[in-house]
Amino acid sequence: MSFTGIFAQLVAAVGSATVAVRRMTDGTPTPAWGKAPAIPTAKPQGAIPTLKMPTARGWHGGRKPIAAPGLKVNAFATDLEHPRWLCVLPNGDVLVAESSSVTRPAKNLWDYAQVATMKRAAAMGVSANRITLLRDADGDGIAEIRHSFLENLNQPFGMALVGNTFYVGNTDGLVAFPYEPGANSIKAPGRKICDFKPGGHWTRSLLVSPDQTKLFVGVGSMTNIADNGMEEEEGRAAIHVIDLATEQRRIFATGLRNAVGMAWEPKTGALWTVVNERDGLGDETPPDYLTSVVDGGFYGWPYCYWDRIVDDRVPQDAAKVASAITPDYALGGHTASLGLCWLPEGTLPGFPEGMAIGQHGSWNRSLLSGYKLVFVPFADGHPSGPPRDILSGFLAPDEKESYGRPVGVHMGPDGAVLMVDDVGDVVWRVTAG
Repeated sequence: MSFTGIFAQLVAAVGSATVAVRRMTDGTPTPAWGKAPAIPTAKPQGAIPTLKMPTARGWHGGRKPIAAPGLKVNAFATDLEHPRWLCVLPNGDVLVAESSSVTRPAKNLWDYAQVATMKRAAAMGVSANRITLLRDADGDGIAEIRHSFLENLNQPFGMALVGNTFYVGNTDGLVAFPYEPGANSIKAPGRKICDFKPGGHWTRSLLVSPDQTKLFVGVGSMTNIADNGMEEEEGRAAIHVIDLATEQRRIFATGLRNAVGMAWEPKTGALWTVVNERDGLGDETPPDYLTSVVDGGFYGWPYCYWDRIVDDRVPQDAAKVASAITPDYALGGHTASLGLCWLPEGTLPGFPEGMAIGQHGSWNRSLLSGYKLVFVPFADGHPSGPPRDILSGFLAPDEKESYGRPVGVHMGPDGAVLMVDDVGDVVWRVTAG
């Protein structure tokens, strides 16, 4: 039988399993959210874990995301090429990184199924490798001017401006470029500050320290649970920190399978991140999470998850498990929480201070999760209540199609909330209704 025929049988089997799960649960399972989530016992799924992802359709016929009561949403920019992350410059220009997972040959049957599914969901293809500048010169909430700001990059993601130096997190390293205030583009060559191993979780998010002296970099794991051994994972599943004066790098925290969005909580000065957890243990096991991050902290991957729950699929290290820090707040299983942005109180009417989180959405559970821009309220420097939707409606009711998928979140130059949608190829703008 051909690879295609085998894949068709695999998809059919996954679909049948999905129907069975729906019937057994008689509704959506309770998501593992909050400070003390109810995490179901792990049920290892074996060689063929659950695989389900909606077909990417984009937004047509005037459809757009559903804004929470009291809010409204408009397209700040459209017709981008798989936009992923945002950076707002001091003059109000908005930069968007356009990049994607790159199509690659399949390694085995399961990998073939993953690659085919990702292509159908517009999550894999040819990477634009570009940063585009968007400018709303007339202040109407729509960027009517755009320029190609930087080209010929290598899966760019994180961006940061410190003084007159513009930093880009390419998948294979951190690159510095000279920047002139107000410039529409950068033509000068970049200078590589340090290397990162490409592949696996390819995004390299960036966050500047409040005093502008350090740059934090999120580097995800190569594999799900160190499938090829820990040597291949050296320097990964971690947040790195770079001293900008000396350009020396060190690892700040480890055991974070895929820490993407990062943000500062202003009252305590703590670094926070959202982390995508491991696959193959069930719909809600383990949950993705939002957590503060301490210098030298270890957060469990791959040996354990949440409150030191051991993953029996992994050769164990008892000392590492004993040292694992429990995350602060669970975000539900496989929500693929990527974007993270601190919102001061009053940013959106009716919302206190807290974190906005772009949930890219699941591809590996029987009932889909995520596909929203959500808000977690904070009080005294910590999560203080249940999550609330800011934007929803990215997923068709039958879960067969996605109109969009949330990714990066950033405060806009006018105080609005901007969110990137890499399936809709849009930057959405959220304001008071």
